[in-house]
Amino acid sequence: MTTNNSRRSFITKAAIAAAMSPLATFGRGYEQAVDKTPKASPPANLKITDIKCGFIRGSLFVKIYTNQDLWGCGEGVDAIPGTYHLVKNFGERIKGKSPLNVHRLFEDIRKSGFFQGAQAGMYVAVLSAIETALWDLAGKALQLPVYQLLGGKFRDKVRVYCDTALYQQNLPTPADFAEAAKKAKSMGFNAIKFDLDQANDPNKYDRYNWTASPAELQRMYDQLSAAREAVGPTIDICADMHGRYDAVTGHAIAKRLESLNLMWLEEPVPAENVEAYKLISDSTSTPICVGENQYLAYGFRRMLEIGAVDIVMPDLQKCGGLGEGQRIANLANLYYVPFAPHMVASFLGAMASAHVCASVPNFMILEWQSYFHTQPMFKEIVTYDGEWVNNSFITVSEKPGIGVEINEAGMKKYALPGMPFFE
Repeated sequence: MTTNNSRRSFITKAAIAAAMSPLATFGRGYEQAVDKTPKASPPANLKITDIKCGFIRGSLFVKIYTNQDLWGCGEGVDAIPGTYHLVKNFGERIKGKSPLNVHRLFEDIRKSGFFQGAQAGMYVAVLSAIETALWDLAGKALQLPVYQLLGGKFRDKVRVYCDTALYQQNLPTPADFAEAAKKAKSMGFNAIKFDLDQANDPNKYDRYNWTASPAELQRMYDQLSAAREAVGPTIDICADMHGRYDAVTGHAIAKRLESLNLMWLEEPVPAENVEAYKLISDSTSTPICVGENQYLAYGFRRMLEIGAVDIVMPDLQKCGGLGEGQRIANLANLYYVPFAPHMVASFLGAMASAHVCASVPNFMILEWQSYFHTQPMFKEIVTYDGEWVNNSFITVSEKPGIGVEINEAGMKKYALPGMPFFE
């Protein structure tokens, strides 16, 4: 780690002088204070030296290194397969630069990729991971939590809902929905999410036709009705359709579910046509939530302008990162639309998202994955000495940066075969 020679010289002389004086106890105490003082050079001298990455299932983890033995960690999801060389390419663009200029570096990479796909997809997902790592690094350098760098916080704790992950089960029944709902409630969660799309539903007309049959619509209603009955009226329930149906089905299911008082119905139709969302939203009292497949703040402008959605849910691990997530939230706030980020990452991604959620006034709720409680991998790949979640809330970390570190040793056994691992 680089030291400040002039400061060290002053401290050493002061300590020697104190030790030679009658107040030797002062000298010892002063030396102890010196030993505890960070010896890094001023932040102005901080420079990026390298970027390395590793891939685990659906996540890309990046680590940005500097000339002062400080590093920052970030995560990207979904649109990241095969992007190792893209990470390295972005790294070359910012080497030698100060990581404290987070917005400037973000714009440097984004604008230099105007003809390389910088509008969405893999380009933005990888940029999201790098941008997040820059915030983590800046926070560590300045000894501040990320939320403070984003302008401070409105809340100390961030409310989360539990995604029950029943999609892992083959054709879950209403009884399965009820059991999952009761289990989530018993774990302290006051909001729960279920998936309604079932590609292997035997009542589908065919694999490619996403008009739901009457039997499919009844199945969806029966599943959510069982969950509502199991947990009562005071637990929030939301339902995801993953954009896999047409507008006819979107209209039909949103109307049918009105009596269940959902927190929201998520992406009943594909994300590309926001005018279709406008028609569905206008036809029902069921709140419509959209955004996990939108990129950058530009992707949310039109839907907010025309009042197409009730709630926005950008995924901060792929929409552009933490700064872009805050911009999306602030844009939505101009239209009095709540901000409820999608989150399918590790606990690093969850805490990074929590910093943004704490920093905006219109935060509603953040996604939390049930796999954090059932799959040991998620505890092994990160290091965090606090409680992850308690009674449906994450306490926002007060540590410098994000507050969660990646554990490369724990990650290595889960790394994707054939892909470079932090090389």
